Amino acid sequence: MNKAFLIGNLTRDPELKQIQNGASVCNFAIAVNRKYTSADGTRQTDFFNIIAWRALGENCAKFLKKGSKVGVVGEIQTRSYEAQDGSKRYVTEINADEVEFLSPKQQDGNMGGSSAAEDGMQPVSDDNLPF
Repeated sequence: MNKAFLIGNLTRDPELKQIQNGASVCNFAIAVNRKYTSADGTRQTDFFNIIAWRALGENCAKFLKKGSKVGVVGEIQTRSYEAQDGSKRYVTEINADEVEFLSPKQQDGNMGGSSAAEDGMQPVSDDNLPF
């Protein structure tokens, strides 16, 4: 079974591209803190490259930004390629099956929500509530 579960924060804004067959692919990276600290008290962090395809990728590009907290479920995949200098390079990525947006809407202004003022609604104080 190949399944990865990660929770972390985006290290950069997502990049959305269209490949030759027209499918959308979104790339972003997340930083995931380890649960232990080193001898000097600093927390270790791992960085993972995430790939999200089609509608999932389009939603990630639309609603996420650098610093957004996400939960990612997917498969670990490793691929290799030949660099321009002729050396063989290896890349390990997470091919996302699910991406859960964990940042509150207030923190990420582009998460699709709107404020009461934008909707033309007046805020209600606790004194005016009937209960």
